[in-house]
Amino acid sequence: MSTQKTNKGNIIPIIAMFFLFGMIAFVTNLASPMGAILTSQFPIAQWMGALGVFAVFIAYAVMGYPAGAILEKYGYKKTALIAISVGFIGVGIQTISGFAESFGIYLIGAFVSGFSMCMLNTVVNPMLNKLGGGGNKSNQLLQLGGSINSLAGTAVIILVGILIPSIVDARIEHVLPLMYSALAIFAFAFCVIAFANIPEDEQKPAEAEEKSQYSPLSFRHFVLGALAIFTYVGVEVATPRMLNMWLQDPTLNPLGVDPVMATTIAGSVAATYWFLMLVGRLLGAGLAAAISPKIMLRALTTTAIALILAGMFAPTHVMVNMPVFGGESLFSFVNVPINALFFVLVGLCTSVMWGSIFTLAVAGLGKYTKKASGIFMVMVCGGGVFPLIQDGVLSMTAGGLGYFVSYWVIIAGFAYMLFYGLVGYKNVNKDIPV
Repeated sequence: MSTQKTNKGNIIPIIAMFFLFGMIAFVTNLASPMGAILTSQFPIAQWMGALGVFAVFIAYAVMGYPAGAILEKYGYKKTALIAISVGFIGVGIQTISGFAESFGIYLIGAFVSGFSMCMLNTVVNPMLNKLGGGGNKSNQLLQLGGSINSLAGTAVIILVGILIPSIVDARIEHVLPLMYSALAIFAFAFCVIAFANIPEDEQKPAEAEEKSQYSPLSFRHFVLGALAIFTYVGVEVATPRMLNMWLQDPTLNPLGVDPVMATTIAGSVAATYWFLMLVGRLLGAGLAAAISPKIMLRALTTTAIALILAGMFAPTHVMVNMPVFGGESLFSFVNVPINALFFVLVGLCTSVMWGSIFTLAVAGLGKYTKKASGIFMVMVCGGGVFPLIQDGVLSMTAGGLGYFVSYWVIIAGFAYMLFYGLVGYKNVNKDIPV
Protein backbone atom coordinates (compact mmCIF):
# COMPACT_ATOMS: atom_id res chain seq x y z
CA MET A 1 0.00 0.00 0.00
CA SER A 2 2.78 2.46 0.90
CA THR A 3 4.59 1.78 -2.36
CA GLN A 4 1.41 2.42 -4.32
CA LYS A 5 0.91 5.74 -2.54
CA THR A 6 4.52 6.69 -3.18
CA ASN A 7 4.17 5.96 -6.88
CA LYS A 8 0.97 8.06 -7.08
CA GLY A 9 2.71 10.89 -5.25
CA ASN A 10 5.54 10.77 -7.77
CA ILE A 11 3.35 11.29 -10.83
CA ILE A 12 3.70 15.08 -10.93
CA PRO A 13 7.51 15.17 -10.41
CA ILE A 14 7.83 12.38 -13.02
CA ILE A 15 5.95 14.59 -15.49
CA ALA A 16 8.29 17.44 -14.57
CA MET A 17 11.28 15.18 -15.29
CA PHE A 18 9.80 14.36 -18.70
CA PHE A 19 9.57 18.09 -19.40
CA LEU A 20 13.22 18.46 -18.42
CA PHE A 21 14.19 15.53 -20.66
CA GLY A 22 12.54 17.42 -23.49
CA MET A 23 14.12 20.72 -22.49
CA ILE A 24 17.63 19.24 -22.72
CA ALA A 25 17.06 18.44 -26.39
CA PHE A 26 14.93 21.53 -27.04
CA VAL A 27 17.52 24.05 -25.80
CA THR A 28 20.48 22.09 -27.20
CA ASN A 29 19.00 21.58 -30.67
CA LEU A 30 17.85 25.19 -30.90
CA ALA A 31 21.53 26.16 -31.12
CA SER A 32 21.98 24.46 -34.52
CA PRO A 33 19.43 26.40 -36.62
CA MET A 34 20.33 29.52 -34.64
CA GLY A 35 23.70 29.43 -36.41
CA ALA A 36 22.05 30.28 -39.73
CA ILE A 37 19.98 32.99 -38.03
CA LEU A 38 23.08 34.55 -36.48
CA THR A 39 24.96 34.71 -39.79
CA SER A 40 21.87 36.28 -41.37
CA GLN A 41 21.38 38.93 -38.71
CA PHE A 42 24.97 39.84 -37.86
CA PRO A 43 27.96 40.70 -40.10
CA ILE A 44 29.99 37.64 -39.09
CA ALA A 45 31.94 34.99 -40.97
CA GLN A 46 30.22 31.72 -41.89
CA TRP A 47 32.21 29.68 -39.35
CA MET A 48 31.19 32.02 -36.53
CA GLY A 49 27.61 30.84 -36.90
CA ALA A 50 28.69 27.63 -35.19
CA LEU A 51 29.92 29.48 -32.11
CA GLY A 52 26.46 29.22 -30.52
CA VAL A 53 26.58 25.42 -30.76
CA PHE A 54 30.19 25.50 -29.60
CA ALA A 55 29.25 27.62 -26.56
CA VAL A 56 26.52 25.19 -25.50
CA PHE A 57 28.69 22.10 -25.76
CA ILE A 58 31.97 23.54 -24.48
CA ALA A 59 30.06 24.32 -21.28
CA TYR A 60 29.93 20.56 -20.73
CA ALA A 61 33.72 20.47 -20.64
CA VAL A 62 33.74 23.21 -18.02
CA MET A 63 30.80 21.97 -15.95
CA GLY A 64 31.13 18.19 -16.15
CA TYR A 65 33.10 17.64 -12.95
CA PRO A 66 31.44 20.44 -10.91
CA ALA A 67 27.99 19.08 -11.82
CA GLY A 68 28.88 15.71 -10.35
CA ALA A 69 30.26 17.35 -7.22
CA ILE A 70 27.09 19.46 -6.81
CA LEU A 71 24.92 16.35 -7.14
CA GLU A 72 27.00 14.48 -4.59
CA LYS A 73 26.88 17.36 -2.10
CA TYR A 74 23.32 18.68 -2.46
CA GLY A 75 21.35 15.69 -3.77
CA TYR A 76 18.85 15.35 -6.61
CA LYS A 77 16.26 17.97 -5.67
CA LYS A 78 18.58 20.90 -4.95
CA THR A 79 20.78 20.10 -7.95
CA ALA A 80 17.72 19.98 -10.22
CA LEU A 81 16.51 23.33 -8.88
CA ILE A 82 19.95 24.87 -9.42
CA ALA A 83 20.09 23.46 -12.96
CA ILE A 84 16.61 24.77 -13.82
CA SER A 85 17.47 28.21 -12.42
CA VAL A 86 20.65 28.35 -14.49
CA GLY A 87 18.70 27.23 -17.56
CA PHE A 88 16.11 29.95 -17.03
CA ILE A 89 18.89 32.54 -16.80
CA GLY A 90 20.63 31.18 -19.91
CA VAL A 91 17.51 31.20 -22.08
CA GLY A 92 16.61 34.59 -20.60
CA ILE A 93 19.94 36.02 -21.74
CA GLN A 94 19.39 34.59 -25.23
CA THR A 95 15.95 36.21 -25.26
CA ILE A 96 17.47 39.56 -24.30
CA SER A 97 19.93 39.22 -27.20
CA GLY A 98 16.95 39.36 -29.56
CA PHE A 99 15.97 42.77 -28.24
CA ALA A 100 19.53 44.04 -27.83
CA GLU A 101 20.49 42.63 -31.26
CA SER A 102 23.80 41.51 -29.81
CA PHE A 103 25.78 38.52 -31.05
CA GLY A 104 27.94 38.59 -27.91
CA ILE A 105 24.96 38.51 -25.55
CA TYR A 106 23.53 35.53 -27.42
CA LEU A 107 26.82 33.60 -27.04
CA ILE A 108 26.85 34.32 -23.30
CA GLY A 109 23.29 33.01 -23.04
CA ALA A 110 24.18 29.88 -25.02
CA PHE A 111 27.16 29.23 -22.74
CA VAL A 112 25.06 29.62 -19.57
CA SER A 113 22.38 27.36 -21.08
CA GLY A 114 25.09 24.77 -21.69
CA PHE A 115 25.87 24.79 -17.96
CA SER A 116 22.23 24.01 -17.27
CA MET A 117 22.02 21.23 -19.85
CA CYS A 118 25.11 19.58 -18.36
CA MET A 119 23.67 19.73 -14.84
CA LEU A 120 20.29 18.46 -16.01
CA ASN A 121 21.93 15.54 -17.81
CA THR A 122 23.78 14.73 -14.61
CA VAL A 123 20.67 14.69 -12.43
CA VAL A 124 17.63 13.77 -14.58
CA ASN A 125 18.46 10.13 -15.33
CA PRO A 126 19.24 9.01 -11.76
CA MET A 127 16.44 11.20 -10.41
CA LEU A 128 13.85 9.58 -12.70
CA ASN A 129 15.22 6.20 -11.70
CA LYS A 130 14.55 7.14 -8.06
CA LEU A 131 11.04 8.32 -8.83
CA GLY A 132 10.30 5.04 -10.57
CA GLY A 133 11.38 3.09 -7.52
CA GLY A 134 13.94 0.99 -9.39
CA GLY A 135 13.49 -2.12 -11.52
CA ASN A 136 11.37 -2.38 -14.66
CA LYS A 137 9.28 0.68 -13.82
CA SER A 138 12.36 2.91 -13.72
CA ASN A 139 13.62 1.44 -16.98
CA GLN A 140 10.27 2.21 -18.61
CA LEU A 141 10.41 5.79 -17.36
CA LEU A 142 13.96 6.28 -18.63
CA GLN A 143 13.08 4.88 -22.06
CA LEU A 144 10.04 7.17 -22.23
CA GLY A 145 12.17 10.12 -21.14
CA GLY A 146 14.68 9.36 -23.91
CA SER A 147 11.87 9.22 -26.45
CA ILE A 148 10.53 12.58 -25.29
CA ASN A 149 14.07 13.92 -25.62
CA SER A 150 14.13 12.84 -29.27
CA LEU A 151 10.67 14.25 -29.96
CA ALA A 152 11.63 17.62 -28.49
CA GLY A 153 14.80 17.69 -30.58
CA THR A 154 12.70 16.99 -33.66
CA ALA A 155 10.04 19.57 -32.81
CA VAL A 156 12.42 22.49 -32.31
CA ILE A 157 13.91 22.10 -35.80
CA ILE A 158 10.44 22.06 -37.36
CA LEU A 159 9.24 25.04 -35.33
CA VAL A 160 12.27 27.15 -36.26
CA GLY A 161 11.61 26.39 -39.92
CA ILE A 162 7.99 27.50 -39.51
CA LEU A 163 8.74 30.66 -37.53
CA ILE A 164 11.44 32.24 -39.67
CA PRO A 165 10.15 33.73 -42.96
CA SER A 166 13.37 33.15 -44.91
CA ILE A 167 16.93 32.28 -43.97
CA VAL A 168 17.99 35.42 -45.83
CA ASP A 169 15.97 37.65 -43.50
CA ALA A 170 16.10 35.47 -40.36
CA ARG A 171 16.48 37.24 -37.01
CA ILE A 172 16.56 36.14 -33.37
CA GLU A 173 13.25 37.89 -32.78
CA HIS A 174 11.54 35.37 -35.07
CA VAL A 175 12.23 32.51 -32.63
CA LEU A 176 11.39 34.43 -29.46
CA PRO A 177 8.13 32.41 -29.07
CA LEU A 178 10.26 29.29 -28.63
CA MET A 179 12.39 31.01 -26.00
CA TYR A 180 9.28 32.23 -24.14
CA SER A 181 7.98 28.65 -24.16
CA ALA A 182 11.28 27.38 -22.75
CA LEU A 183 11.18 29.97 -19.97
CA ALA A 184 7.63 28.96 -19.07
CA ILE A 185 8.52 25.27 -18.92
CA PHE A 186 11.56 25.96 -16.76
CA ALA A 187 9.40 28.01 -14.38
CA PHE A 188 6.77 25.25 -14.25
CA ALA A 189 9.35 22.54 -13.58
CA PHE A 190 10.98 24.63 -10.83
CA CYS A 191 7.69 25.11 -8.97
CA VAL A 192 6.73 21.45 -9.27
CA ILE A 193 10.09 20.10 -8.08
CA ALA A 194 10.35 22.70 -5.30
CA PHE A 195 7.16 21.37 -3.70
CA ALA A 196 7.59 17.71 -4.67
CA ASN A 197 8.89 15.02 -2.36
CA ILE A 198 11.97 13.75 -4.19
CA PRO A 199 13.58 10.59 -2.77
CA GLU A 200 17.28 11.03 -2.06
CA ASP A 201 20.13 8.61 -1.56
CA GLU A 202 20.82 7.79 2.06
CA GLN A 203 23.55 10.02 3.41
CA LYS A 204 26.41 8.00 4.79
CA PRO A 205 29.25 9.29 6.92
CA ALA A 206 32.39 9.98 4.98
CA GLU A 207 34.70 7.04 5.05
CA ALA A 208 38.38 7.16 4.46
CA GLU A 209 39.09 5.50 1.14
CA GLU A 210 42.36 3.94 0.27
CA LYS A 211 44.12 6.18 -2.17
CA SER A 212 44.80 4.54 -5.49
CA GLN A 213 47.47 5.27 -8.04
CA TYR A 214 44.93 4.42 -10.73
CA SER A 215 41.93 6.22 -12.25
CA PRO A 216 39.62 5.65 -15.22
CA LEU A 217 42.32 7.22 -17.38
CA SER A 218 44.61 4.31 -16.47
CA PHE A 219 42.50 2.09 -18.74
CA ARG A 220 43.38 2.37 -22.42
CA HIS A 221 39.95 1.18 -23.60
CA PHE A 222 38.27 3.84 -21.49
CA VAL A 223 40.49 6.66 -22.79
CA LEU A 224 39.77 5.57 -26.37
CA GLY A 225 36.08 5.22 -25.46
CA ALA A 226 35.95 8.75 -24.05
CA LEU A 227 37.37 10.01 -27.34
CA ALA A 228 34.73 7.93 -29.14
CA ILE A 229 31.99 9.67 -27.11
CA PHE A 230 33.52 13.04 -27.99
CA THR A 231 33.45 12.03 -31.65
CA TYR A 232 29.97 10.51 -31.46
CA VAL A 233 28.27 13.62 -30.07
CA GLY A 234 30.13 15.68 -32.66
CA VAL A 235 28.94 13.71 -35.69
CA GLU A 236 25.43 13.32 -34.26
CA VAL A 237 25.00 17.11 -34.12
CA ALA A 238 27.03 18.09 -37.19
CA THR A 239 25.43 15.73 -39.72
CA PRO A 240 21.90 17.24 -39.81
CA ARG A 241 23.15 20.76 -39.11
CA MET A 242 25.21 20.98 -42.31
CA LEU A 243 22.38 19.35 -44.27
CA ASN A 244 19.98 22.02 -43.02
CA MET A 245 22.40 24.78 -44.03
CA TRP A 246 22.92 23.34 -47.52
CA LEU A 247 19.23 22.88 -48.32
CA GLN A 248 18.35 26.47 -47.45
CA ASP A 249 21.39 28.14 -49.05
CA PRO A 250 19.78 30.84 -51.26
CA THR A 251 22.78 31.09 -53.59
CA LEU A 252 22.66 27.37 -54.45
CA ASN A 253 18.92 26.73 -54.04
CA PRO A 254 19.28 22.92 -54.25
CA LEU A 255 15.54 22.54 -53.62
CA GLY A 256 14.58 24.79 -56.51
CA VAL A 257 11.98 26.72 -54.50
CA ASP A 258 11.66 30.24 -53.06
CA PRO A 259 13.69 31.07 -49.89
CA VAL A 260 10.67 30.93 -47.56
CA MET A 261 9.66 27.46 -48.73
CA ALA A 262 13.31 26.31 -48.72
CA THR A 263 13.66 27.23 -45.04
CA THR A 264 10.51 25.29 -44.10
CA ILE A 265 11.47 22.21 -46.14
CA ALA A 266 15.05 22.22 -44.82
CA GLY A 267 13.74 22.32 -41.25
CA SER A 268 11.43 19.38 -41.89
CA VAL A 269 14.21 17.35 -43.52
CA ALA A 270 16.62 17.99 -40.64
CA ALA A 271 13.85 17.22 -38.14
CA THR A 272 13.33 13.86 -39.83
CA TYR A 273 16.94 12.98 -38.93
CA TRP A 274 16.08 13.46 -35.25
CA PHE A 275 12.81 11.57 -35.69
CA LEU A 276 14.74 8.63 -37.12
CA MET A 277 16.95 8.75 -34.04
CA LEU A 278 13.79 8.21 -32.00
CA VAL A 279 12.81 5.27 -34.22
CA GLY A 280 16.33 3.85 -33.93
CA ARG A 281 16.29 4.10 -30.15
CA LEU A 282 13.02 2.21 -29.94
CA LEU A 283 14.31 -0.50 -32.27
CA GLY A 284 17.72 -0.60 -30.60
CA ALA A 285 16.19 -1.21 -27.18
CA GLY A 286 14.81 -4.51 -28.50
CA LEU A 287 17.86 -5.52 -30.52
CA ALA A 288 20.32 -4.81 -27.69
CA ALA A 289 19.20 -7.97 -25.89
CA ALA A 290 20.37 -10.12 -28.80
CA ILE A 291 23.27 -8.15 -30.31
CA SER A 292 26.48 -7.28 -28.46
CA PRO A 293 27.45 -3.60 -28.28
CA LYS A 294 30.67 -4.14 -30.25
CA ILE A 295 28.81 -5.84 -33.12
CA MET A 296 26.16 -3.14 -33.08
CA LEU A 297 28.79 -0.38 -33.12
CA ARG A 298 30.69 -1.99 -36.00
CA ALA A 299 27.56 -2.46 -38.10
CA LEU A 300 26.18 1.02 -37.48
CA THR A 301 29.43 2.92 -38.09
CA THR A 302 30.05 0.99 -41.31
CA THR A 303 26.53 1.73 -42.50
CA ALA A 304 26.85 5.40 -41.53
CA ILE A 305 30.10 5.77 -43.49
CA ALA A 306 28.43 4.23 -46.55
CA LEU A 307 25.46 6.59 -46.26
CA ILE A 308 27.63 9.70 -45.82
CA LEU A 309 29.74 8.76 -48.84
CA ALA A 310 26.59 8.17 -50.88
CA GLY A 311 25.29 11.59 -49.83
CA MET A 312 28.59 13.26 -50.74
CA PHE A 313 28.96 11.78 -54.20
CA ALA A 314 25.40 11.27 -55.41
CA PRO A 315 24.38 13.71 -58.19
CA THR A 316 22.53 16.67 -56.70
CA HIS A 317 20.21 16.98 -59.70
CA VAL A 318 18.59 13.61 -58.94
CA MET A 319 15.46 14.40 -56.91
CA VAL A 320 13.40 12.03 -54.75
CA ASN A 321 10.01 12.37 -53.11
CA MET A 322 11.05 11.94 -49.50
CA PRO A 323 8.69 11.43 -46.53
CA VAL A 324 9.47 13.93 -43.77
CA PHE A 325 8.33 14.50 -40.21
CA GLY A 326 6.56 17.86 -40.26
CA GLY A 327 5.64 20.20 -43.07
CA GLU A 328 2.01 20.74 -44.04
CA SER A 329 0.94 17.84 -41.78
CA LEU A 330 2.52 15.53 -39.24
CA PHE A 331 3.99 13.50 -42.10
CA SER A 332 4.30 14.77 -45.64
CA PHE A 333 6.36 14.32 -48.81
CA VAL A 334 8.88 16.83 -50.15
CA ASN A 335 11.00 16.83 -53.29
CA VAL A 336 14.69 16.89 -52.30
CA PRO A 337 18.05 15.94 -53.82
CA ILE A 338 18.80 12.28 -53.18
CA ASN A 339 21.84 13.40 -51.16
CA ALA A 340 19.51 14.66 -48.44
CA LEU A 341 17.84 11.25 -48.13
CA PHE A 342 21.20 9.54 -47.55
CA PHE A 343 22.26 12.07 -44.90
CA VAL A 344 18.92 11.80 -43.07
CA LEU A 345 19.14 8.00 -42.88
CA VAL A 346 22.32 8.41 -40.81
CA GLY A 347 19.98 9.24 -37.91
CA LEU A 348 19.04 5.56 -37.67
CA CYS A 349 22.71 4.75 -37.15
CA THR A 350 23.60 7.43 -34.61
CA SER A 351 20.54 6.68 -32.48
CA VAL A 352 22.03 3.91 -30.32
CA MET A 353 25.77 4.51 -30.61
CA TRP A 354 26.04 6.28 -27.25
CA GLY A 355 24.85 3.19 -25.36
CA SER A 356 27.18 0.87 -27.27
CA ILE A 357 30.25 3.05 -26.69
CA PHE A 358 29.42 3.68 -23.03
CA THR A 359 28.93 -0.04 -22.33
CA LEU A 360 32.23 -1.00 -23.96
CA ALA A 361 34.19 1.85 -22.38
CA VAL A 362 33.20 1.19 -18.75
CA ALA A 363 33.46 -2.60 -18.96
CA GLY A 364 35.84 -3.86 -16.27
CA LEU A 365 36.24 -0.47 -14.53
CA GLY A 366 34.59 -1.54 -11.28
CA LYS A 367 34.96 1.16 -8.62
CA TYR A 368 36.20 3.65 -11.23
CA THR A 369 32.89 3.64 -13.13
CA LYS A 370 31.36 6.68 -11.36
CA LYS A 371 34.37 8.86 -12.11
CA ALA A 372 34.33 7.54 -15.66
CA SER A 373 30.74 8.74 -16.07
CA GLY A 374 31.82 12.27 -15.09
CA ILE A 375 34.53 12.22 -17.72
CA PHE A 376 31.99 11.14 -20.33
CA MET A 377 29.91 14.21 -19.50
CA VAL A 378 32.92 16.41 -20.16
CA MET A 379 33.45 14.78 -23.56
CA VAL A 380 29.97 15.81 -24.71
CA CYS A 381 31.67 19.05 -25.76
CA GLY A 382 32.45 17.28 -29.05
CA GLY A 383 29.00 18.43 -30.13
CA GLY A 384 30.36 21.96 -30.31
CA VAL A 385 33.77 21.20 -31.78
CA PHE A 386 32.71 19.24 -34.87
CA PRO A 387 30.27 21.86 -36.24
CA LEU A 388 32.96 24.49 -35.75
CA ILE A 389 35.48 22.42 -37.74
CA GLN A 390 32.89 21.76 -40.45
CA ASP A 391 32.11 25.45 -40.79
CA GLY A 392 35.84 26.13 -41.02
CA VAL A 393 36.14 23.68 -43.90
CA LEU A 394 33.08 25.24 -45.56
CA SER A 395 34.57 28.73 -45.27
CA MET A 396 37.83 27.62 -46.88
CA THR A 397 36.14 25.91 -49.82
CA ALA A 398 34.71 27.94 -52.67
CA GLY A 399 31.19 27.32 -53.93
CA GLY A 400 28.58 24.80 -52.90
CA LEU A 401 31.15 22.01 -53.04
CA GLY A 402 32.25 23.08 -49.58
CA TYR A 403 29.16 21.58 -47.98
CA PHE A 404 30.08 18.12 -49.20
CA VAL A 405 33.82 18.50 -48.57
CA SER A 406 33.01 19.31 -44.94
CA TYR A 407 31.46 15.86 -44.55
CA TRP A 408 34.95 14.34 -44.63
CA VAL A 409 35.08 15.55 -41.02
CA ILE A 410 32.07 13.31 -40.32
CA ILE A 411 33.65 10.40 -42.20
CA ALA A 412 36.76 10.70 -40.02
CA GLY A 413 34.58 10.63 -36.89
CA PHE A 414 32.71 7.49 -37.91
CA ALA A 415 35.98 5.84 -38.99
CA TYR A 416 37.40 6.38 -35.50
CA MET A 417 34.30 4.87 -33.89
CA LEU A 418 34.61 1.88 -36.21
CA PHE A 419 38.21 1.47 -35.05
CA TYR A 420 36.98 1.54 -31.46
CA GLY A 421 34.39 -1.15 -32.16
CA LEU A 422 37.02 -3.33 -33.85
CA VAL A 423 40.10 -2.86 -31.66
CA GLY A 424 39.96 0.03 -29.23
CA TYR A 425 37.29 -1.43 -26.92
CA LYS A 426 39.54 -4.27 -25.69
CA ASN A 427 40.58 -4.01 -22.05
CA VAL A 428 44.36 -4.45 -21.96
CA ASN A 429 44.65 -3.29 -18.34
CA LYS A 430 43.07 -6.21 -16.52
CA ASP A 431 45.94 -6.23 -14.06
CA ILE A 432 44.61 -3.05 -12.42
CA PRO A 433 42.63 -3.92 -9.25
CA VAL A 434 39.04 -2.65 -9.47
